[in-house]
Amino acid sequence: MENESLLINRLTELSRRALDRGHWVCSEFLTLAEQDTLLRLRLDCPFTLWGGLPGSERKVASFGSEELCGYMYEAPITCLRIAPLRQKFADPLTHRDFLGSLMSLGLRREVLGDIEVLENVGTLFCLDSVSGFICDNLTSVRRTSVSCAPSDPPETLSAPPPVSELVVASERLDAAVAAVFKLSRSQAQELIEKELVFISGRLAKSASADISPGDIISVRHLGRFVYEGVARETKKGRLRVLVRIFR
Repeated sequence: MENESLLINRLTELSRRALDRGHWVCSEFLTLAEQDTLLRLRLDCPFTLWGGLPGSERKVASFGSEELCGYMYEAPITCLRIAPLRQKFADPLTHRDFLGSLMSLGLRREVLGDIEVLENVGTLFCLDSVSGFICDNLTSVRRTSVSCAPSDPPETLSAPPPVSELVVASERLDAAVAAVFKLSRSQAQELIEKELVFISGRLAKSASADISPGDIISVRHLGRFVYEGVARETKKGRLRVLVRIFR
């Protein structure tokens, strides 16, 4: 696949540059599929993935380490708060509305990370290099006038989601996906076959894959959740499991 070959070449070059120069080198934001490609590569340079929050889907790869470069480093990500100037008269705003307005500024999707919407306010993670441009030029979302400024993520985003308890037949991936998103097992299996399901950034290869506590399961177009493990077994031999669902 040509696109994957280009991605592999780009990631390999970033890794080599960090090793040769002895300083940190970063990618732009990577999708889950691109993160899976990176995690499958056998690169000589260590790297970390970060998107602004522990549960972020889109992440920047930072190639390097404190030992290699001689200093600690944070990925060049800025958090922006995008809020209606007059909330009372604002349109109901969705993720699609915020993304559409950002893309209309001529930005590439690769410089933008996750967008979270809470009570009509958008929280955007973006590369430092475009944060000033966005603050200066993003004046409206749909027909709603907005303000845009750097901010810390709201506590409701930074805090882990509450624990929910679900009943599943086993710790298989398809069973957990079906229970969380209220699907049939066959529908969950179809999503996995279509390569839409990822476990902690890696593409899920099998519906029968076991999941472990701490795994972050992401399903394209539906959402993501953290699997926390088995709470207890029911009298009928099914499992009550704990999950944290990102809404």
